[in-house]
Amino acid sequence: MKAAMLTKSSFSGARLAIKAASRRAAAVRMGARAEVGLFYSTSTGNTEAAADWISQKFEGDISDPTDIGEIDVDDLTGYSGLIVGAPTWNTGADEGRSGTAWDEVIDEIKDLDLSGKKVAVFGCGDSSSYGDYFCDAIEEVYSAMKEAGAEMVGSVATDGYDFSESKSVIDGKFCGLPLDEDNESDMTEERVAAWCAQIAGEGLV
Repeated sequence: MKAAMLTKSSFSGARLAIKAASRRAAAVRMGARAEVGLFYSTSTGNTEAAADWISQKFEGDISDPTDIGEIDVDDLTGYSGLIVGAPTWNTGADEGRSGTAWDEVIDEIKDLDLSGKKVAVFGCGDSSSYGDYFCDAIEEVYSAMKEAGAEMVGSVATDGYDFSESKSVIDGKFCGLPLDEDNESDMTEERVAAWCAQIAGEGLV
């Protein structure tokens, strides 16, 4: 009986020690990360799939793709830089264009201090069915990050995209990477690879 109790006690002690070590490791990671944070939100899975492509093509240290709705927004300040992605569901809207968890945190992001950090935005849209609002949410996220003091990188030429209008075109270029998984999924890997190389060259590493 005593042996059984001892074994159980030893097992419990080991399990608690493992949990404590995990918490300490997490605390160290949360304190100061040298990696780029990769965040997205999604409704159909397209933006998550795009984030997965980015995690594969980005050559620097990068976090696992994480839904923005699963973190404390303040945690964004702990990364060396950020890559963030949003779909566009609320077509034609001036605010809350994503239709995902981004709509709940945009105002909080504006109040962060992201000065000194480089941030790049990507997004998914449907250039065929919603060509008048193609990837509008990119600009909304872009503007929130910029208002928080981030240095924005990753603008993309409109060449090669077939769309009518987009709020995300600033000074003749998309202010982030637009992707169209509904109509041009065969181009996603190439577009992501080129963009990852571009933002690395712009100092997001």
